[in-house]
Formats: sequence, C-alpha cells, structure tokens
Amino acid sequence: MTSKTNPEPDIIQTLGIDQSSRHRKRLKRWLVVALLAAVAAVTAGVAWKETKSSNGMTFKTQEVTRGTIIVTVTATGTLEPRNQVDVGSELSGIIQSVKADYNSQVKVGQALAELDTSKLQAQVLQAQASLESARAKVLQAQATMKETRNNLDRLQRVRDLSNGKVPSQNDLEAAEAALDRALANEAGAKADVTQAQATLETRETDLAKAVIRSPINGIVLARNVEPGQTVAASLQAPVLFTLAEDLTQMELLVNVDEADVGQVKEGQEARFTVDAYPNRTFAARITQVRYGAKTQSGVVTYETVLSLDNSDLSLRPGMTATADITVQKVQGAILVPNAALRFTPQVQEKEAPADQGSIVNSLFSHPRRAPSSGQRQGGKGAGGMRKQQRVWVLRDGKPTPISITIGATDGVMTEITGGDVTPGMSLVVDAVGTGR
Repeated sequence: MTSKTNPEPDIIQTLGIDQSSRHRKRLKRWLVVALLAAVAAVTAGVAWKETKSSNGMTFKTQEVTRGTIIVTVTATGTLEPRNQVDVGSELSGIIQSVKADYNSQVKVGQALAELDTSKLQAQVLQAQASLESARAKVLQAQATMKETRNNLDRLQRVRDLSNGKVPSQNDLEAAEAALDRALANEAGAKADVTQAQATLETRETDLAKAVIRSPINGIVLARNVEPGQTVAASLQAPVLFTLAEDLTQMELLVNVDEADVGQVKEGQEARFTVDAYPNRTFAARITQVRYGAKTQSGVVTYETVLSLDNSDLSLRPGMTATADITVQKVQGAILVPNAALRFTPQVQEKEAPADQGSIVNSLFSHPRRAPSSGQRQGGKGAGGMRKQQRVWVLRDGKPTPISITIGATDGVMTEITGGDVTPGMSLVVDAVGTGR
C-alpha cells in the first residue's frame, strides 16, 4: 500500500519561501494602507481648515448710540495761594523777639518780629543832635548876614551924605562882597539843616523797620527766625516769614503739553484731584494760559493758571494735583466705539496653483489682513488721524464697509459727523475664530 505525502513543504523548501518572507509582504501592504489613510486625513484637515476660516468666524458687534461726548486734556501741577509774600529784613541785627508763629492769622501792620534797637536809637539821637547844630549855624549865618547888610547900608548913607567922597569905592565893594558871603553862608547853613533833617528821618525809618510788620492780611505759612538769631542783610534781604494772603481763594498752576495747549483757553472748566482726598473731585476754571514755555528733559510745556474756591480750607499750598480740563463738549452726538474704528476684517491668501503648492504648504498657510482704513485712504496726514474713516456692519453674515466722517473723541467713543450711520445700528468691533 502506497502512502500519500504532502508535497507543499518540499515545494516551499525548493522555492526558498519561508514564513519571514510572507510576513514582510503583509507588512508592506499595511504600510501602504496607513499612508493612504494619512493622506486622506491631511486632505480632510485642509478642507476643514478652509471651511472654518471662511464660515467659522464669529463677529462681535456694538450699537451706535446718541449722547454727550466730553474731550479733556490732562495736566499736573501744584496748588499755590493767589498772593504769597516773603517778608524779610532790610536791617542787620539780632532778633529780640518773635511775635508770630506758623498758621498765625495776621493783619496789615501787625508786628511779626523785633530787632535789637539799641544801636538804632543811638543813631537817631546822633542825627537829632546834628540837626540842632545845623539849625544853630543857620541862626549864626543869619546874624552875620544881618551885620554885613547893616554895614553896607551905613557906608551907602555916608557916601550919599558926602556926595561920593567917602567911603572909597574899594571900601564899598568890600562891604558888598561881605554881604554876599554872609548870604552864601546862610544858604549853606540852611542846606545843612535839610541834610541833617534827612539823616534824622533815615535813622528814624531804620528804627521803625526794626519792628518787622505784616504787609498783608493773611496767614503765616513759614517762619525762619528765632529769638537771639543774628540777621545779616548785606547783599540780599533774608526771608524771615512767608505769608499767604487768603487761602480760601487759591490757584492751581499746571503744565500743559505743547501738543494740547492749542485746545486750552481761558474760561474753560476743569476738575482735579489731590492725593490727600482720593475720593473727592474739586472744580476749577482757567484764568490764564501763559505764553512763556518751560523745557524740562526735552519736554515743552506751558504754565496754565486755574482759579478755585477753597472755602473749607481743605486744600493746602504745595499739594500736587492732576487736572482734567474740558476743552470740548458735544451734546446729542452720534457716538461709535473706538473699537469699531480700529476693526479691520481678515482676507484669505489666494489659492496657489497645484504645481506650486503642496498639502504641507496648505497646512501652514496663514490668513492676511485687509488693508487698514488708513492705508486705503492714504494713511495719516501731517495733522494726525484723517477725518475720513470706515466702519463695518454685517450683511448676510459678512462685514460690509461704510464710510464715515469723525469728529471729537474722548479715547473711548468718537463723534460721527457724516456718513450712513444711525443710532441703534450694530457695528463690528471684533472677530473671534481661527482666523484671529
């Protein structure tokens, strides 16, 4: 009986085919399938990306309103009294007493301090003595003048009685010259009296100035002197007291930047705050915009004076204040948010030809922005932002531009002076999506 055998192992062995070769073929088939799946996934991703970019954008809108817009200019400065006086001493000496202190209310003519007057009183007595001596010399000169005049009159009578024989012409002329000298001496003596009188008045004035008095009604802000202190008024009068006339009416001196000074004018209203009262706002009004410029660290500013009422005396000289000056106020204006003026929709890059692009390039492509409003209209001019702008509204889900003319702005809202924009209209202010 003949037995049957399986010829397959012999054939596999004969052809050199084993299990490892079969495994490699199976692996190649799986690799091809995986590559095709990856290509399909990439293609689907690109298609999804393009759909999301065109149809998945979400737009935020905000309505146009009607209201009041207030344009302000901000400046900083310090509070000062309307009239501040530094009181000094014209004389040198030792302070004998001080009669006023910080925050003292003083009146015009009230004594603030006194110098030692011993030397000044002696000088006054000396001047009085000189005056008396000068007056005595006047009397003596007058007596001499009277004597010489009588002598001349006597000689003239003798000459008349003697028909010109006596006295001689020489004696007569000598008598006339003596009278002239007597008159000159009298005039000189009177001048000495005047000089002595002036010296006495000067000494008395110095004595009076030894008492330092207040020149105004006000309050003492600073006192720089103590009893026993020596005051030396040689080249410059030392400041002993600083007085403020009336703290119920004060001034705020602010520095306005050169870019804003053209909008600031007298009579404009302002509000300001100080660090001492962070939750309180004070009112003020511009009284002067000075032409003199100040330059500090390359910044040019112009000092502006604002008047204010300080009846409760809560504000004090030297406080630093931040003021908001109202330079323009428009009521009943059509207002749009500034975000609507800044918004610019995005546009996609044009699709590249098939022979110039690839799937990888499609994956890394980015949307580009449309030209901004300024670029479309030639950008900004020399005077700043152009008045012609664009805003965008949604029509059929797509942003559509509307040309407008803008006016005043407060940094948040902007007035619309021209264009097809009405209150209640929704304007695009932002876009959210993969394109953003």
